[in-house]
Amino acid sequence: MIDGSGLVPAYARQPVQFVRGAGARLWDVEGVEYLDLQTGLAVNSVGHAHPAVVAAITEQAAQLIHVGNLFHTAPGAALALRLAESSLGGRVHFANSGTEANEAAIKMARKARRGGDVVSVHRGFHGRTYGSLSATPQEAKQAPFAPLVPGFFSVAPTAEALTAAIGDETAAVILEPIQGESGVYVLEDDVLRAAREACDRHGAALIFDEVQVGLGRTGTLWAYEHSGVVPDLLTVAKALGGGLPIGAVVTNDRFAEGFEPGDHGSTFAGGPVPCAAALAVLDVVGDPALLARVRETGERIRHVLAELPAVVEVRGRGFMLAAELDPARAEPATDLVGRALREERLVLNATGPTTLRLLPPLTITDAELDDALARLARLLDPQESR
Repeated sequence: MIDGSGLVPAYARQPVQFVRGAGARLWDVEGVEYLDLQTGLAVNSVGHAHPAVVAAITEQAAQLIHVGNLFHTAPGAALALRLAESSLGGRVHFANSGTEANEAAIKMARKARRGGDVVSVHRGFHGRTYGSLSATPQEAKQAPFAPLVPGFFSVAPTAEALTAAIGDETAAVILEPIQGESGVYVLEDDVLRAAREACDRHGAALIFDEVQVGLGRTGTLWAYEHSGVVPDLLTVAKALGGGLPIGAVVTNDRFAEGFEPGDHGSTFAGGPVPCAAALAVLDVVGDPALLARVRETGERIRHVLAELPAVVEVRGRGFMLAAELDPARAEPATDLVGRALREERLVLNATGPTTLRLLPPLTITDAELDDALARLARLLDPQESR
């Protein structure tokens, strides 16, 4: 078993070494099988080692791995068109991750406004690089790295607060349609509409951070489709590469010419192998039948979770759900995650002391879901195991 002694301790790693994955299942170094409801934090949305993704990576890697962004490649050009045509219709700028995509979107918005403030909302999470961290109003994440980038402000996630905060000095508003890292909080449609209306009134850019919530996780390809509120800039990453690092900013026509050569760049962004993988991912998650199943099955999961012992609230949409636990009846969620791994071979995630987050692969079978929920029930109610 690898002990990780050579690594900087930036992560609270579980004492498990995974060596193989297939679909919704993982195997550790000792051959023990697990069910995965974490999916690498919403990365493996099409499951582990999806055959189409593996084939796309293998074929492209045998042809061309990297040339940089001073040249064109077919996968990059095709993916840019695919992303734009499926959403905002403008153009695409590639990055390597969600935080980098958000950095690029913020820079586009500020350049268009020649400066200006950036407004976010409480509980938001937009990344850990300095611009995106400055838009992440969480004291524990920001305080150790102060001073942050000036000109970032956060308000309550309400229509009234956003309307009051957005003015002529605002360059951008950045929102997650569903706030993932803070515990899966859905921003109501009136909040999104108020942001859109205020941005239109004052000429600010509306950025939707769909890094975690996009690409079919809620049962539509893009989460903004549920509300009908369309942003100016859309950021995406996590699930896009099927496990390979890739992010993107999708613009509308207003921002399509937002960057000029030299304004922004990244050595590895939009490489042919991750782009080939992303095209295969889009083939899977764009299937209307799969999206319909995510919507319908997500509702079934919600009802099952709501009936589990110690669960007092269920939040989310589709296959992005949180179960809020009664602290008087359940152990801390972080402890429960560890016990789930050891006792039930179930991979879960805790976003706080009382919150379990479930991010199953979109391709998980009904039988696997039922098995996973039964394992969770046994964890929350010892009577279930008798």
